[in-house]
Amino acid sequence: MNIVFMGTPEYANVILEGLIEDSSCSVDLVLTQPDRPVGRKKVLTPPPVKVLAQENNIEVLQPDSLKGADIQEKIAEFKPDMIIVAAFGQLLPKEVLDIAPCINLHASILPEYRGASPIQQGLLNGDEYLGVTAMLMEEGLDTGDILGFRFVNREEVERLDIAMRNLAIEASKLTTTIVKNFNEINPIPQLNATASHCKKIQKSDGEVELKNALELYRKFCGFFGWPGIYLSSGLKLIDIEIADTNGENIEGDILDILDDSIVVACKRGSIKIKTLQPPSKPKMDVKSYILGKRINIGDSIL
Repeated sequence: MNIVFMGTPEYANVILEGLIEDSSCSVDLVLTQPDRPVGRKKVLTPPPVKVLAQENNIEVLQPDSLKGADIQEKIAEFKPDMIIVAAFGQLLPKEVLDIAPCINLHASILPEYRGASPIQQGLLNGDEYLGVTAMLMEEGLDTGDILGFRFVNREEVERLDIAMRNLAIEASKLTTTIVKNFNEINPIPQLNATASHCKKIQKSDGEVELKNALELYRKFCGFFGWPGIYLSSGLKLIDIEIADTNGENIEGDILDILDDSIVVACKRGSIKIKTLQPPSKPKMDVKSYILGKRINIGDSIL
């Protein structure tokens, strides 16, 4: 099976690795996003998919757009039996969709959470299950016919980084199954009436209030890594747990000081804070923070 692969982040990298290791597949071309500056020093960094492809002597293209005739002709030259797409970061124009069957590995149980942040949205909503869907691509956004699903229990993947990794593994298994059995699968149309959509995550989405402990913890899980969660003061909450979900308190008050954390009140419930990061300072354990601020039980962290 001659495959062209399109993807960019680590999620796509795991899927590509599975295809490379499958002896029934031949990945001859990889398309990914251009190298981007990363970190405070803005070091130009290649996407994980590019690194893996080059390690396996696979040709890599990094177009800003797929709309140009030159890039479309280049893809067609490889005569792919199938184009596999996973978190590529660009919509595929009709000219590319017409080259070969295009299969997208979308990280939700479609038609729920079409769009850019399906895993985050599932974590924010506290869904019982998170999943991945293989679908035939068309010009609409995540609207194509469904080829297969896999899912995981949210309790096993509570945080975004863990969820992404586990769903990538499930997506990799699903991809090889779909590739091998493609001709025997009867695609199922999506039920548009039950569809939901999710937006691209912005830095500002990480600002939180101490209103509801459960909602706050879900944001911590859903935004783990980036954008993270932070108070209006700029104080970042790096490592937290739920202490209580029901009590009514004065938000921001320090309720208790434990060996490795402090218990901070939300208007509803409370959280344990273990690690935080003041603006323009390194991460620190919370005990060092309150010692430096000279605050104690009954004082406010706000």
